[in-house]
Amino acid sequence: MENIKWSDLPFGYMKTDYNVRCCYKDGRWGEPEVSSSEILNIHIAATCLHYGQEAFEGLKAFRGKDGKIRVFRMDENAKRLQASSRGIMMAEFPVEKFENAVRKVILLNQRFIPPYESGSSLYIRPLLIGTGAQVGVKPASEYMFVVFVTPVGPYFKEGFKPAKVCIMRDYDRAAPKGTGTIKAGGNYAASLVAGQKAQSGGYAAVLYLDPKEKKYIDECGPANFFGIKGNTYITPASDSILPSITNKSLIELAKTLGMTVERRPVPLEELETFEEAAECGTAAVVTPISQIDDLDENKRYTFAKDGKAGPVCEKLYNKLRAIQYGDEPDVFRWTTIIE
Repeated sequence: MENIKWSDLPFGYMKTDYNVRCCYKDGRWGEPEVSSSEILNIHIAATCLHYGQEAFEGLKAFRGKDGKIRVFRMDENAKRLQASSRGIMMAEFPVEKFENAVRKVILLNQRFIPPYESGSSLYIRPLLIGTGAQVGVKPASEYMFVVFVTPVGPYFKEGFKPAKVCIMRDYDRAAPKGTGTIKAGGNYAASLVAGQKAQSGGYAAVLYLDPKEKKYIDECGPANFFGIKGNTYITPASDSILPSITNKSLIELAKTLGMTVERRPVPLEELETFEEAAECGTAAVVTPISQIDDLDENKRYTFAKDGKAGPVCEKLYNKLRAIQYGDEPDVFRWTTIIE
């Protein structure tokens, strides 16, 4: 790809060659089809348009120094999409079909996989939507699974550099016992207003408090939150947080570093005791947090010193990236080589 400046890629959409689609009709999933079109032809009464029957995933493929293509934990994404489907009553897409579709779309678009030294990757977006026509709040009888890819750089333009986030109590990302644990588009739509306000104020994201009492740390915009206190990795437990595959992986890596892991409610005031803080997710990977401004209480929590990431965040980030790119042995068997 002569015209792509791989090292300068934003996190955004770029047209690639092919996507893979599969339809559910008459109670069963059909065979996958390859398409070069970027357009979906759906009914005006499709449930995805009216009743939010839509869920998606995000995962990445990496080109290693050895030239091999690795995709990270796609079985976990397949299972999480199934969990999302159960939550909003969509037909579950089988794990094996999911993995085969991901393999196919990577191989069909491998000329768009950034080179190893660029630090960029191929972002993979599986999407599941209700396509059956329905007026009246009911689940559809027909669904479509689509997976497309796009080469991307860092989610936050600063990359692995500390970012500022803020707390705004007037906004909730999701309700307790609602769809917060589901990767549904509606959760992201609900975050747009607060996210835009935060960005206009110079912040990378909003750190949401729990939607019930506003006493505990919840999610950090599009990513999970974790804090470091001494030799302990602390991340919130909540009924409205998306179970992050990246966070799950970092927890395992923290244990290999001899750290204690605590997943529990994290009171807001505990932020004062953290030496490091970060947000994590497929898109963001690990983004250290330099400061958290509580805009309602006019209070600031500071973490990064001299604008640099803390040692634990840096170690976890480097270890995760080394596994994803094949620079370290994959003792967890998280990566799949695509060939």
